[in-house]
Amino acid sequence: MSRNATTYLTREEIRAFVTPDDAAGARAVLFTWGLIALGFAVLVAFPRAWLAYLVVIPVFGGRQLALAILMHECAHHSLFRSRRTNELVGAILCAAPVWLRLDAYRVHHLAHHAHTSLPGDPDLGLVEPFPTTRAGLARKLLRDASGLAFLRRVVGTLGMDAGLLTYSASTGQRRVVPAPAPSVVLTNLVRHTGPAVLAQLVLLGALAAAGAPEVYLAWVVANAVPFSVFVRIRAIAEHAVTEATDDPFRSTRTTAASPLARLFVAPHRVNYHLEHHLLPTVPQHALPRLHALLRARGAYDDGATFAPGYLAVLQLASAGPRPGHGASPSAG
Repeated sequence: MSRNATTYLTREEIRAFVTPDDAAGARAVLFTWGLIALGFAVLVAFPRAWLAYLVVIPVFGGRQLALAILMHECAHHSLFRSRRTNELVGAILCAAPVWLRLDAYRVHHLAHHAHTSLPGDPDLGLVEPFPTTRAGLARKLLRDASGLAFLRRVVGTLGMDAGLLTYSASTGQRRVVPAPAPSVVLTNLVRHTGPAVLAQLVLLGALAAAGAPEVYLAWVVANAVPFSVFVRIRAIAEHAVTEATDDPFRSTRTTAASPLARLFVAPHRVNYHLEHHLLPTVPQHALPRLHALLRARGAYDDGATFAPGYLAVLQLASAGPRPGHGASPSAG
């Protein structure tokens, strides 16, 4: 039998949980950009220190994922009370700096929520290859770490922005037939890619004003390598090797996250993914409280999908191929 939020929560509790908090939303945005600014400050101060780049580039990759997660919050109108504030902050401060599009992402993502792990889920391509072998997982992560996944992403994003490919935030882009006229392609690129280009120029201009425009390269490398790896791991943790069912407690996984994991692969409580699917408009800052309440009321004793850490998820995802989708809902 499929469960939902009212199985464990009263309607009054649900209303309280789904109320956004402007102060918490602002803190999340400021914290993410504060870490980014601190990283750039370190590189500007030590522009030729290779150790500084080794530390800052992975942090940038994690903060780029954090911006994507905050855009995701804005797509649900859960970061701020005002819909307009969600739209502006989500598009300008969160999506554009990492070359994402809030409006298109929202359509894609709501379809994912409507059909999670079932036919019609646009994100199935992210989880269908799992479980795979250890060698198979290593090959995927190597493609991410080598920059090949980044190159594919650049080509795909340009194609989607131009209107030559259908939009997808994960996999499954298809060629648009018939192709739009060149004038339409140009208009699409200005409209869809323009904000991302402008955001990069602002970053580059600020670094040039600080006398070290060359450290902007760290932002690009971070998006090409660690960001790709972190996105892969996060996607595996959320839905790979779960059950194909309309019960969110079995089709979606919450993963315990250490402080290091929260810095890189699980920013802004994205590891509480089961709770997010149960009540998609719960603001990210409230997800730990929701998780604790569900635990106290026995939801996780009734078979909710949970992993004790991201290493456990990767071990589960690389345990070898098996027939069907999602026979093992728990990593421990």
